[in-house]
Amino acid sequence: MEEKINTIKDLNVEDREEVFVDIARVLENTARDAFIEGHRHFAAMSTNMAEAIRINADELARDDLRNAERVLQQATAMIAQFKAAHPYPLVSKSLH
Repeated sequence: MEEKINTIKDLNVEDREEVFVDIARVLENTARDAFIEGHRHFAAMSTNMAEAIRINADELARDDLRNAERVLQQATAMIAQFKAAHPYPLVSKSLH
């Protein structure tokens, strides 16, 4: 993912938008894992960030690239923070 951040300036608008949609998808998966593990606040923050990125993906891809890079850095930092705190992925994602 960090490779995409470094090359975002080299991508066309459609590819940039795809990067934002991919980041939003990863954030949603992270939010689901956090919710299942009982970290509801982190799950809410990840979900909100994913929704904001998904809704504004077109504007982020077309407008100021500096702000777009900042959004991607914040999203990847949030994902990395969760992965650092929970290095072992869930085997089963069922709630009882």
